[in-house]
Amino acid sequence: MSLRLGYGTNGLTDLRLGDALGLLADLGYEGVGLTLDHMHLDPLAPELPARTRKLGRRLNALGLDVTVETGARYVLDPTRKHGPSLLDPDPDARARRTELLVTAVRVAADLGAHAVHCFSGVTPDGTDDDTAWKRLGEALAPVLDAAAGAGVPLAIEPEPGHLLATLADFHRLREQLGDPEPLGLTLDIGHCQCLEPLTPAECVRAAAPWLRHVQIEDMRRGVHEHLPFGDGEIDFPPVLEALAATGYRGLTVVELPRHSHAGPEQARRSLEFLRPLIAGAASPLKGA
Repeated sequence: MSLRLGYGTNGLTDLRLGDALGLLADLGYEGVGLTLDHMHLDPLAPELPARTRKLGRRLNALGLDVTVETGARYVLDPTRKHGPSLLDPDPDARARRTELLVTAVRVAADLGAHAVHCFSGVTPDGTDDDTAWKRLGEALAPVLDAAAGAGVPLAIEPEPGHLLATLADFHRLREQLGDPEPLGLTLDIGHCQCLEPLTPAECVRAAAPWLRHVQIEDMRRGVHEHLPFGDGEIDFPPVLEALAATGYRGLTVVELPRHSHAGPEQARRSLEFLRPLIAGAASPLKGA
């Protein structure tokens, strides 16, 4: 089974959304990682259901699948990157982030998306570990309820520097919440290279039972910087072979959020880099 490639709209913010989708379809991508943000599908602007339906028609016409991503930097607060988070000391502020994620689940259901991505946020100064984990679980509860009702998995991402930073942290949350069925994992391959004790390929195999969304880019050990393919240290063939072997059916989305200034070129180069490797990763399985 061949992996299906997408490209994140957070790496195409200099393009109108319609133009970005057309570009990806023309290049040959199978899907898109759609970040809900003011420059594309604004989750806070009026008439969201009508705009979502229009977008769904566009995606269907182009033959693009979609994952809904929620990593917009300033969508809720123009002064605080990723603020407020699910860990904010102010319960009203935490509720705003929860509400955004519930909205993302509704958008995902309307678009037929295969998952909704999220992350925990950075632990605020003065907040102890137990309090932070308690806040995270409570803030996610309504989102998981919405995800269960919509039939769309919530895929939380271990993010360097956040409370939930590693695969081990994901399992802590999963066990804390009683292993809810809608809770899955977003695995960022670069983050595995950055800070996990396992290799990226080993991370894929370890994460396989909970894998609901995959992001991919190059990265160096100990440096959280999303890099174009070939600029980092990741050995990609074993990673893609491991991913193909899991039977994962979602999108594998290229994430280069700091390269929007060269987004169309990076989208083309990323596809040219990954496609031959994916073909090689899938070929042993075809004969199995």
